[in-house]
Amino acid sequence: MKAIITTKYGSPDVLQLKEVDKPIPKDHEILIKIHATVVTPADCAFRKADPFMTRLFSGLTKPNCIPGFELAGEIEEVGGGVTLFKKGDQIFGTAGTGFGAHAEYKCLPETGVVATKPANMTYADAVAVCDGALTALSFLRDIGKIQRGQQILINGASGAVGAYGVQLAKYFGAEVTGVCSQVNMSLVKSLGADHVIDYTKMDFSKTGHTYDIIFDAVGKSSFARCKSSLKQNGIYLSAVPSLAILLQMAWTSTFGGKRAYFAATGLKQKKENLTFLKELAEAENIKSVIDRRYSLEQIAEAHRYVDTGHKKGNVVITLG
Repeated sequence: MKAIITTKYGSPDVLQLKEVDKPIPKDHEILIKIHATVVTPADCAFRKADPFMTRLFSGLTKPNCIPGFELAGEIEEVGGGVTLFKKGDQIFGTAGTGFGAHAEYKCLPETGVVATKPANMTYADAVAVCDGALTALSFLRDIGKIQRGQQILINGASGAVGAYGVQLAKYFGAEVTGVCSQVNMSLVKSLGADHVIDYTKMDFSKTGHTYDIIFDAVGKSSFARCKSSLKQNGIYLSAVPSLAILLQMAWTSTFGGKRAYFAATGLKQKKENLTFLKELAEAENIKSVIDRRYSLEQIAEAHRYVDTGHKKGNVVITLG
């Protein structure tokens, strides 16, 4: 099968398309023929080994796995003990810390973060939802405990995590303010944001408005900067790890009413969250946001685009 292989960390040029052995499913595994995957900022971070701690998952001195987290495709074969799926099922999900989604085939345990894809979505649409929406759901509902009527600000509202964050916050009944560049304001409004701030013209932390939750989906702000914009007992959520946010988590968990949180949600997704998103997609409560599409052969080009930091929603890789 074809797969992306990297033998060292670095620029997108380290990504090589190679022929490797096709995996064989074990007793409780499913073999997925992948039709769509995505390139995310996390993929780029693992490619560059920046931050350094990504090496703890992909290899200390060099990458030791096929990259890629999210996938959508068709089950080609099932192991002898599989009971949750059958051959021919159309699925979407995540490969987790085993990576391997940037390839033509991937084996996953049937109990993994995998579900039948939304019936009203293509493989590309489904894998796009699987990407940003899983992270946004984990932060807003599971960590932030979002409630109806709350005021929520989402920084980076046009990115993959932010775009689904806006839609989910509206689904949960919040009043949503999205922060993005002027060129993306119409997109963010179309996703349901009640208010949109152009960060090139206005600093949201200096408007005088306060929020129950500030969700920094792109890691471009800080708890210190946003603290005055939080209501008493307000929560600051960051989707991007840093030493500062980890120290602030430890401090605010003990002192003060305003709290800061980060969680490595991409490393511990839940199957039930994926099923919940499937139901929302089928009810048309959330929709996919796809910026660009590339083939597997063009994955280096996709990485270069994601590296610019200006993508809207998802960058999808289609196979076959």
